[in-house]
Amino acid sequence: MLTSPRPGNSRVFFFNLKRITSELKRGSHFSHNPVTAVMPLRLRIFSLNCWGIRYLSKHRAERYVMIGDLLSKEQYDVALLQEVWSEKDFYFLKTKLSSTLPYSHYFKSGFFGSGLAVFSRHRIHDVFLYKYSLNGYPYMAHHGDWFGGKAVGKLLLNISGLMVHVYVTHLHAEYSREQDSYLSHRVVQAWELQNFIRHTCAGADVVILGGDLNMHPEDLGVKLLRSYAGLRDCFIETASFEGCEHGFTHITDNPFTNTHELSPFGGGIRIDYILFKGSGRVEVSCNSMSTTKGFVPGYDFPYSDHEALSTELLLCPLKYEKGETDCNAASLSELINIVTEARTEVKVGLHCAERMRHTAARTGFMGLALLLLEMAIAAVPVFSLGAEKPFPKASFYLLGALCFAILLSALFLYIFYSMEVKSLEGTEDQMRLAVGSLQEQLKELPKVIDEDDSQREPDAVEPED
Repeated sequence: MLTSPRPGNSRVFFFNLKRITSELKRGSHFSHNPVTAVMPLRLRIFSLNCWGIRYLSKHRAERYVMIGDLLSKEQYDVALLQEVWSEKDFYFLKTKLSSTLPYSHYFKSGFFGSGLAVFSRHRIHDVFLYKYSLNGYPYMAHHGDWFGGKAVGKLLLNISGLMVHVYVTHLHAEYSREQDSYLSHRVVQAWELQNFIRHTCAGADVVILGGDLNMHPEDLGVKLLRSYAGLRDCFIETASFEGCEHGFTHITDNPFTNTHELSPFGGGIRIDYILFKGSGRVEVSCNSMSTTKGFVPGYDFPYSDHEALSTELLLCPLKYEKGETDCNAASLSELINIVTEARTEVKVGLHCAERMRHTAARTGFMGLALLLLEMAIAAVPVFSLGAEKPFPKASFYLLGALCFAILLSALFLYIFYSMEVKSLEGTEDQMRLAVGSLQEQLKELPKVIDEDDSQREPDAVEPED
């Protein structure tokens, strides 16, 4: 029975009522209350690696016009773009999509930028960027990943009272399947990505990850995201699919791709993903998914060297909040094996980095010795008592400059490899602790099952007549 507030407390009463009303409008959830929205919601997500390198990517300006037209026509809720390397291209899309996707953000990182851009039909309430600790090598300038500052961007959306956490990322490219010198870096990036998602999605009703992961579905990084972070793959979960065979997003029919690199994989690979998971308050399912198929009708080229992904997620708020499901022994064992395998790859990368650091140190000592020898040779005419002899200054200066360059380059590489060693060691330590914690959970699991069975046994005994 409700009673009217006392005259002296009326101001406090109405203040608290106003505060609670504003919290509900913002979509705040209370742990023991049911979710207010019960009608299913449809959320359309778009993801594309735009391949937007200024002066290098073919038909870049025309393709951005095509991408803008596509996003304007299809009425997506969220568009996750990668390799938007120029802010001018981002502002072009922002102007073009001002009416259909009015909210946007460009994540800045590295020398060229992260290349990550987000457009949303719903207001963006918060953003955050996490830059990966490892991202290739600066001397591999023709690959360019190190200069890009690869990272994961997060944005917070409030959609009809539901807190939706959206992540967009782009991992290091795989330039050779057989001799992948970046495998350890990509495993570290996948580990940091799943850690970042797990530790920042508290309170989320829905979690969505989209982007170019540069990993095949059976690779370690994807397994980590699916098993440890609990994300589900739209391509696997979808009720309806339309697009390239096997969900390929890098196909030989695309004129911008190197068909020689893709031919061993049967005409294409799947390296772009949209992953999702729900919560105890919202059940999420993938209603449909599609990819583009190379050439765009009416044009002589496609949107990008990657195929675009689009999916429709069905968000079903639950009337009452459900608890988290406990992991069983099989899933825990599989997760332990995956983390152990990832730890092994990190150890391999750690040994390579230590070897390269030692090589850089030896090269630096050699450069220093040559430089000291040069200085000693230059001092000989000063202390000589005989007649002055001509000294080859040009050759001396050239050789001295070469020794100094060797010394400086070796010092730079030693510092870089020392940082790589520290990052790999840190990740390996995290994985070791994670494996130990998971093993403890696996040991405790039979005890929990036995205790539950022992508690149920008395209830199962029928009373005697």
